[in-house]
Amino acid sequence: MSGLVVGRRASLEAVRSGRALEVLVSRSARETRGLREVLEAAWSAGVAVRRVGREELDRLAPDHHGVVARVARAEEPGERELARWPFGPEDVVVVLDGVVDPQNLGAAARTAEAAGAAMLVSRRRRAAPVTAAAIRASAGALLHLPHARVANLPRALRRLQDAGFTVAGLDHRAARTIYEEPCPAGRLVLVVGGEGAGISRLVREVCDLLVALPMRGRVGSLNASAALGAALYGWVLPSRSGARLGPQAGVAQPGSASDL
Repeated sequence: MSGLVVGRRASLEAVRSGRALEVLVSRSARETRGLREVLEAAWSAGVAVRRVGREELDRLAPDHHGVVARVARAEEPGERELARWPFGPEDVVVVLDGVVDPQNLGAAARTAEAAGAAMLVSRRRRAAPVTAAAIRASAGALLHLPHARVANLPRALRRLQDAGFTVAGLDHRAARTIYEEPCPAGRLVLVVGGEGAGISRLVREVCDLLVALPMRGRVGSLNASAALGAALYGWVLPSRSGARLGPQAGVAQPGSASDL
């Protein structure tokens, strides 16, 4: 089976991930650096590039910005695979509990992948599906980051605990903030809840510890991807040994029109 990825940045990452089967480019697409990157990556990887009329892309997906990639669907790890996954000694797994908007899923995946997370875990039901919009919002991160979708989130967390992970939940009701609670060493699961409800009760009960983000302004909460980014870069990564923060690590670049 194959799926669709829309936009230049997401299509570029589809090629880089090795999952792109074909890249469709509108004959009227404006020549930009982003488009050149897609074409050069496709030619280097031996991925077919086909010039088509814009109306054909319009039928496939809205708001494509002149580029659509057909991609092979990845096999999703399930609960059983979590216990056998070859995690490293300091790997971080990000768990999304109740994130239902594909845009928020994509943004959270982008943050997790950029910070070097080993895996993303979310529910199968009552959760955002992996759509073309989610992949585009992730800037292609969902094509690189292993994504386990599970039926029972508390049970999946227990499997990860059995694999040596400490489970930390971001919860505004926590007694200690990320500045007061040291980040646990070793394998870590970071759980982020959806906007409004936050982490569910059953998931919260499985967590080994709960931490809050200090909120100093008038706004009482952050969206899932912003909260995740604050916790990863302000709490988790400074505690790691530096394996993911060495000289090979990239420097964050702001998003731009080339992401489209």
